[in-house]
Order: sequence, then structure tokens, then C-alpha cells
Amino acid sequence: MASTITCFSVAFFFIGIVHSWGTSSFDALTSEDPLTRKSVYRTPAFTLTPGEVSNKFYRVEFPKGHVGVRGFDAEVVDEAGNPVSLFEVYLHHWVTFNLYVKKTEKEAFLNEGYYGSNNPSTKFVENSGLCGDGSASGWGLGSETRHTNTTVPPPYAIEIGNSEKIPDGYEEMWEFNVHAIDTRGVEDRPGCTECRCNLYGVVNDERGRPLPKDYVGGLECCYDGTKCRLKAGFESTKRTLYMQYTIRWVEWSENVVPVKKYLIDVTNTGSGCKAEYNTPTCSLRGFPTDCIDTRETTASLPEDGILIYGAAHQHVGARGASLYGANGEEICRSMPTYGFGSETGNEAGYVVGMGACYPEPGSVKISSKDVLRMQSNYSTFRGRTGVMGIFAILVASDTSSMISFKSSNSLDSGYGIQVVLNDNLVIIVLFGGIAMFCLARYIRFRKEQSKGYQALST
Repeated sequence: MASTITCFSVAFFFIGIVHSWGTSSFDALTSEDPLTRKSVYRTPAFTLTPGEVSNKFYRVEFPKGHVGVRGFDAEVVDEAGNPVSLFEVYLHHWVTFNLYVKKTEKEAFLNEGYYGSNNPSTKFVENSGLCGDGSASGWGLGSETRHTNTTVPPPYAIEIGNSEKIPDGYEEMWEFNVHAIDTRGVEDRPGCTECRCNLYGVVNDERGRPLPKDYVGGLECCYDGTKCRLKAGFESTKRTLYMQYTIRWVEWSENVVPVKKYLIDVTNTGSGCKAEYNTPTCSLRGFPTDCIDTRETTASLPEDGILIYGAAHQHVGARGASLYGANGEEICRSMPTYGFGSETGNEAGYVVGMGACYPEPGSVKISSKDVLRMQSNYSTFRGRTGVMGIFAILVASDTSSMISFKSSNSLDSGYGIQVVLNDNLVIIVLFGGIAMFCLARYIRFRKEQSKGYQALST
């Protein structure tokens, strides 16, 4: 009998190996320019009680002067600087905004922040698109922030602080939006993270306008100050938290090649992006690969360039996103990594990382005439609300500076299980075969027992 138990243990061991095969091997890009510096900052503190939502904007610090950013990492930490688990505080998203603020209005900006700065005295430094509504967001991720590679390989970098681009009389400043949900003691943690309206008791949006009757979940129901329903009798303390972020950067020089950032959102309607959408519940009863919701959008870049980097932002239930070139071939894929443990950074069931693609520079050329196709995939074993499918890419227009380094369509972070759609069938077949072998051994064991023999251990 012991050997039979061991046999099943081996089966589960091999399942783990198969999942590891599903994670494409990638030597994470760590070789940086020796001149690269690191600056660590924190946002102002924010407080949360169980079930509470914080969705605030903060004036934050960035490296001074004309520099090139080569990496931007962030996470939620407590007062002692310890990383905070997604089981306790779900990081829906964080986003940076770059602004030019009139020097005469600087104090007002510092006091009022984002909402008070939506006036002619403030100019948003927009990214390069492609939502069509003047999207101003810069860097940003969500629950996947700890294990998503944001490295921009040398000699490339994202340019900031160029005094020649700052209008006279203005100063460059930065804001940080943090949307966090305290899920300690909540009645339905997945529902709270998906911002289901019934759990928040919300019928009006943040401005007091009635929500459409068919709006059952999303950002409109988990705005700043709302609370998700708690389990009866649950009590806990208020906690103080920070968003801690690390910027890797170099002084700007003629040796640095600028890249432009484009955001391709699967909800793009042509006149703007909705940012989020809902997925239905699967009605099929087949293999796991049958229950996939696929959404697509198309986009064209405003100018020619070469693809340097790409990574997607998706939520729980994600099955990856892909970008296809004009000839229909996949030019970049970003797959989710799911946690499978209890420790911070490897939270079971959460998307703890998104794969990043690094094509060989010059190998993926994109023309302004090309129509790119972006695809976002989600599992539909159950319906979900407020999911996202956003692909961020970095494109360089200067093709004279090419470098060679390893490339991959995924990031092996060393954590979690990375989803590869077709591997589910492999796992089922392999486990089925091992299970049949174990069952045969068990039947043999029972027969030998019935004959009065002691089964030998092998």
C-alpha cells in the first residue's frame, strides 16, 4: 500500500514538472549598463481598514534632470518596509502620470493633486497612444507587479526631464495613482477583487450618477472610500501602507536611444478605450481549452519603428495576450504566472507576474501602414467582471543602434505556474497514464494480499 501512495506522489511530482515545461525558459534580462543607477522612493502613506478601497493620487518624486529610465518596479509595503501579501491587500493597479505644471500654480497642484490640476495651468505628457483619447498614463501594472520584467535593454531608455520639451514657465512633475483593496475578512475575496457592485452596495458612481442596470461590476463600484462586504463579526485594525517604487535610470547622452511607449487596449472602440470588460460563463463541457473568451482589436502606429519590448496587463482568469504583425504572425506574447503558495509574492490563485517579450532588436520592424492585431484571452469557467487586456510595447525609431541579447516570449520569474493553453491537455494525458499505472499496481497488491502473500516493495 505504501508503494501505491508513493506512486501517486510521483504522479503529482511529474505534474509539477509539466507545469515547469509550460514556463518557457528565460534568462531574465539582468545585464544593465554599468552606469545605471537605482533610486528608491515611497508614495505618501495611505490607510486601509478591512474591506476598504483606496484609490488616490499622490505627488511623487522622480530622478532629477535629463535622464533615461530603464526600469520601474513597485509594490505595496507596510510601515516597516515589508512587502504586503495580495491575500490581504489586492493591488488592482498602479499608474504614473507625467505633467507639466505652471510654476505659478505649483502650490495649488501640490495641495489639490490630479483632480485639481485638470485646467489650462497643467499639461499632461501623454504616452504615444493608441487609445485615441489622449491617454496620459506612463508606467503601470497591477497584482503582477512583483514578477513582471520592466527592464529596458541598453542602449534604449524612456526619456524624461528634457528641458527643451518643457514649455517655458512650466515645471515637470509626477503623480502616482494607487488602487488597492483591503480583502482581510471579506465575505467573497474574488468578488471583491473584481469589484462586484452587490458586494460593495453601490448603485451610483463616484460622482453620484446612477449606474446602468446591466453594470454588475468594475471600477465604477470600487472607487475610493467604498467597502466590500465583510464576514459577520470580523474585526481588525486599520493599517498604514505605502507604494514603494524603484526606478532604474541613466544620465541622458548621445549613446542612449529613446523609445516610445504605446498602449494597445483590447476595449478600443476606435474613438476611445473602455479599459475593462466582463467575460461570460462557459456553456461547454469539454477540455479546459474549450472555455476561453477571446477579444481582439486592431491598431496602427503613427510612425515606423522596431519593437524592443512588450508585456500585457491582465487580471485573474487570464490566459495570456498576443500581438500579431501585418502578416498575421505572432510578434509578441505575454503569458500570466499564477501563484501557488501562501508566501508573499507567490499567492495561490493570483496573477503574480506577466511574461515580457524581448525580440532581437531589428528583427521585428513595424511600419505605420501595418495593421497590428492584439488578442486578449480569459478562462470562462466562471464569468468575471472588470477584467482588462492591455498590451504595452516599447518601440524605437532609431534603427542604427542594434544590440544582441537573449529574447523570449515569456518571463520565468521563478514563481508560480505559467499558463500555456495547450499544456492542459498534456497534463491530463500524463496524469491519466500515471494514474492507470498506479491503479494497476494497487490491483496487483490486492490480489497478492488475497493469496496470502506479502506484496514486495519495488
